[in-house]
Amino acid sequence: MSDCGCGPPATVNAQERRILIIALTLNAAMAVIGGVAGWIAQSTGLLADALDMLSDATAYSIGLLAIGRSARFKINAAYLSGSLLLLLGVAVLVEVGRRVAIGAEPLSGWMIGTALLSLIVNLVVLRLLAPMKSGEVHLRATWLFTRADVVANLGVILAGLLVLWLRVPYPDFVIGTLIGLYVIKEAIEILRDARSEADE
Repeated sequence: MSDCGCGPPATVNAQERRILIIALTLNAAMAVIGGVAGWIAQSTGLLADALDMLSDATAYSIGLLAIGRSARFKINAAYLSGSLLLLLGVAVLVEVGRRVAIGAEPLSGWMIGTALLSLIVNLVVLRLLAPMKSGEVHLRATWLFTRADVVANLGVILAGLLVLWLRVPYPDFVIGTLIGLYVIKEAIEILRDARSEADE
């Protein structure tokens, strides 16, 4: 940004918008696919992963709205993204507790297959978002969301392999809990980042 206080060039905004639209579309699709697969597979890990993808789609929507807006709007967008992610992380932990209480028999094949598909999608999105990881606060938030997704996908794949090997649901409960905690950690990081920007 130049000293004149002008916003970023229109070509930069157009490129950011195009990337965020692609990321939004892919994440929204995987949120639906992962949610349905998680329900069928009785997998807390897949459900947590799908909810994480849904939160990403929300973050990308907010990011799209923030393009070309004021610094204050972008900080508020990051605050909103972080707050939604924090609520989602808590909801994931509650769902894991419910599944532990009522019991579940997660299907490893669905877990592994769906998580592999999600991993491919997230790696594509992460590559697209790479230039944004050192950009404005609302764009850094989207990159952090996707990085968290990649970690979650790998965790679900590992949990699916352990469920297949051990024939018990506990690895799925564990990965669901870990994803929930990781989501909360990422949310706190985004909120801290936004607060730091606001204090400057």
